[in-house]
Amino acid sequence: MSGLLTGLLLRRAGWDVHVFERVEGELAGRGAGIVAQPELIDTLRTIGVDPADLGVHVTTRKIFDASGRLTATIECPQVLTAWERVYRCLRDEFPPERYHRGRSLTRLDQTGSSVMAHFGDGSSHESELVIGADGIRSTVRQQCAPELLPLYAGYVAWRALIREDVIAPATHRELFEYMSFCLPPGEQFLGYPVAGPDNDLRVGHRRYNVVWYRPAEEHTKLQWLLTDESGITHAISIPPPLIRREAIAEMRADAERLIAPQMREIVRLIDEPILQPIYDLETPRMAFGRIAILGDAAFVARPHVAAGVAKAADDAMALVNALSDTDDVPEALRRFESERLPVGRRIIQRARHLGAYLQALKGTDEERAHSARYSIPEAVLAETAVLDFLYA
Repeated sequence: MSGLLTGLLLRRAGWDVHVFERVEGELAGRGAGIVAQPELIDTLRTIGVDPADLGVHVTTRKIFDASGRLTATIECPQVLTAWERVYRCLRDEFPPERYHRGRSLTRLDQTGSSVMAHFGDGSSHESELVIGADGIRSTVRQQCAPELLPLYAGYVAWRALIREDVIAPATHRELFEYMSFCLPPGEQFLGYPVAGPDNDLRVGHRRYNVVWYRPAEEHTKLQWLLTDESGITHAISIPPPLIRREAIAEMRADAERLIAPQMREIVRLIDEPILQPIYDLETPRMAFGRIAILGDAAFVARPHVAAGVAKAADDAMALVNALSDTDDVPEALRRFESERLPVGRRIIQRARHLGAYLQALKGTDEERAHSARYSIPEAVLAETAVLDFLYA
């Protein structure tokens, strides 16, 4: 997503852009629900993508207690969409002959005037500028700042997408057209509607996006969750088909005793859940000569701020603006870095505050203070997935 946003904006500014994707196949179907923040919508318009049918428009948020009683509501209009919906809009705009799949980066060699990128298939590509928009596992970041590693936050998210047409009518009426929360002690369950398969927005053909945040101590519970049936423990994340049956069974059993009845019905409909360990990543640098990193390659914020794609869009816009002001690429990247580093830090900080009460261990006085403040229902309703703090 970050690479396509950047590539499309650079093309509009007159650059000859190639995108190199490490994965061989198309990325359609990946990811789950996202909040289409105004920053993303503005960038899509700049690129020439019509955001009118980007996702489902939701106006109200609700909180239910464990008994299923509605305890609070607020109005919060937003557009809720799916990762693949936005990706498809961007992918269709980018020239296919300049989008290269199955090209895994192995090395970057930089001179004063260019960067040579070497790939696993033996090919190479020389350019004036290299942008690492390759996510939390960024190979470009590993080349430029190998000491930077994701920091586990102390909890995981169980995620899933549920077809709208399998949800019982009564549950659908209470939950589907809203962003709904349930707050078991030290946990957070939420759900909201997004587009259906093939970006279908017709009523009855959409999906319900589910996220359940649960504490998991790093050296015990997390390792157990990341270990598959054959005994292999996976780093960072585990592919959904390899999640152990007993881990899924435990999650389902806990749902029956911890969350609202309406949401228990949703969990029973989950076919193949996704397990997402939550990480922070905060870089002290985004510019390395003629190389820059942006999006999740530079800053990975916990999902509570729903800033990931909006941050990538703003990174891309700031980069293109900096390059438009000067022909000196390294100087332009330094200007880009000075503008975006403070924004990335603010997003990381807010995400940590919002997620403090979900951590398996709340060690510092500051973490305990944020845990107390942001665990109350009013704070969850008003501040989850809202970016107003960036402009305060």
